[in-house]
Amino acid sequence: MINITSVNNMKKSEEIYIKNSKHSYDLMEKAGISAASFIERKYKKVLILCGKGNNAGDGYVIANELLKDNIDVSIYLIEYKFSLDSLHFYNLIKDKVKTIINEEIDFNKYDLIIDCLLGTGFKGNLKLEYENLIKKINQINSYKISIDINSGIDSETGLTYLAFKSDLTIAIGYLKPGHILNMAKDYIKNIKIAPLNLSLIENPYYLIEEKDLLPLFKKRLNYSHKGNYGYDVLIGGSINYSGAPRLALIANSSVRSGAGVVKLAVPNSIAKQIIPYILDATLYPLSSNDNSFIFKEEEFIDLIKNTKSIAFGMGLMDIKETKKALIFLLNNYDKNLIIDADGINALSQIDLSILKNSKAKIILTPHLKEFSRLTKLSIQKINLDPINIALNFAKEYGLILILKGTATIITDGDKVYITNTGTPGMAKGGSGDVLSGVIAALVGFNDDILLASAGASYINGKAAEIVLKNHSEYTMTASDTALAVALAIDEIIKL
Repeated sequence: MINITSVNNMKKSEEIYIKNSKHSYDLMEKAGISAASFIERKYKKVLILCGKGNNAGDGYVIANELLKDNIDVSIYLIEYKFSLDSLHFYNLIKDKVKTIINEEIDFNKYDLIIDCLLGTGFKGNLKLEYENLIKKINQINSYKISIDINSGIDSETGLTYLAFKSDLTIAIGYLKPGHILNMAKDYIKNIKIAPLNLSLIENPYYLIEEKDLLPLFKKRLNYSHKGNYGYDVLIGGSINYSGAPRLALIANSSVRSGAGVVKLAVPNSIAKQIIPYILDATLYPLSSNDNSFIFKEEEFIDLIKNTKSIAFGMGLMDIKETKKALIFLLNNYDKNLIIDADGINALSQIDLSILKNSKAKIILTPHLKEFSRLTKLSIQKINLDPINIALNFAKEYGLILILKGTATIITDGDKVYITNTGTPGMAKGGSGDVLSGVIAALVGFNDDILLASAGASYINGKAAEIVLKNHSEYTMTASDTALAVALAIDEIIKL
């Protein structure tokens, strides 16, 4: 796992380090030297864009390192202003470099442009001079590097309306949430972490890596049977969301994620449409009218027997009946309950205190709009602090929350995992349904359901990346992703 730190945690940790240092600029020097070690020395003409703060200081240290290798370095200043520490390092190089102060120049003549304009403290809107400069540089074909984070990106949220587009971003010390969340992928092509040997005063968040998932796939004994690997139930479907391809593929993805037995519970009115698509799962027809299921307690009593996980809510549509079924499950089921889609919509219409008293180990899988309904917060407000809002919600209600997005946040109210796999081609109906099937399988045969939940998110995104090798983001579908789940898991197991 790769540590991710909040900007506030990083700031406090830096303050303690600086307090115990001989000089206030010691940490800046270490940061710049570490970042410079990741810059190839093949470039002949380098331009370093510098603002007025400490991020510019990193740039001056980098310039000094590049000068040692006889590289032609120029410094571009927005204004001739410096922080106290950055001025120390500018004075070391000012006679060795050409300094350009907010002039019209030919940026194309530089084969490397380094962004040290704004650091991790940036929030809000860019000033006009920064905006104009970044727009120009983004049109240039030179190789581009951002130091710490791309200027214009909020380091806590990954939100921006305009930011420096980098071929490489060199994060100082640790990744920040803004390197991963929301719009970051659209501006950061590659990222490396320049080590800083800085101890964090608060616990970090954790970016999941492939190797972290190996504990989820322990070697299976010959002396075992299907019951050892989880009895999963997937409950969903309606006439409008018939599930003929969708829910069958959820079952398929769940089986391919290692489940022992998968039972698909759908309204009787659409059962005949689904039967031809089911090969590896069993079917449980639910009482229904012409459109959707009708909750019958006796059927749900039968469904929950001997099951290790239930995924509930995908395409159920009828909120009144869905609420009845959900309340029953929350009050009576005592294993792993994944609540998705219409299950979340139904949950948003009942008293959430039921979650605190539930016997079940609850896993919620909302996207931003669904989470907004649950929390009664606007999407805009959630986007401004997604990790803490997700963490506090999970802690308050004693559950695991999987907040889906470009990067997905998984938390139990104590630990925070983030997954960063996936493609824009996943922004289509059914992607969340596939995820629910994978979660149901992994939590069905793993005790660490937080890691299993994060693993499911990682695998779902990795499967989509595999699909992209043979399809485009336009033509790939959720069913393609479901079929690639097996390939994703096989790649992980073979590590």
